[in-house]
Amino acid sequence: MKLLIRWLISAAAIYAVPYIVPGVEIANVYSAIIAALIIGLINLIIRPILILLTLPITMLTLGLFTLVINALLFWFASTIVEGFHVQGFVAAFLGALAFWLIAFIGNAIAGTEQR
Repeated sequence: MKLLIRWLISAAAIYAVPYIVPGVEIANVYSAIIAALIIGLINLIIRPILILLTLPITMLTLGLFTLVINALLFWFASTIVEGFHVQGFVAAFLGALAFWLIAFIGNAIAGTEQR
C-alpha cells in the first residue's frame, strides 16, 4: 500500500513541477503517472550504476555531482514518456530539484518516507 501511495505522490509532484519550473511541460495526469513510474524505474536500475561509475567525480565534488546525475536522469525520462517534456539541462536540473522537494514533503506528510 505504501508503494502505491509513494507512486501517487510522485505523480502529483511531477504534475506540479511545470507550475514551478519553466521549461518543464506535462500534458495530462496520465502522462504524470507514467512519468512517475518511469522515473522510479530509472532511479531503481540506472541511477546506482551511474553513481558507482562516477564515484571519483562525486567524491571530488563532495556529492554535488549527484545532482547532475539526477538532472540527467530526469531529462532522460522526458525522452521516454509521451506528454512529458524538458527543454534543456537547466530546466532538468531545477525540475529534478523541485520534484525531489515536493515528493519529499508529500511522503513526509503521508508517512511513507524511506528509512
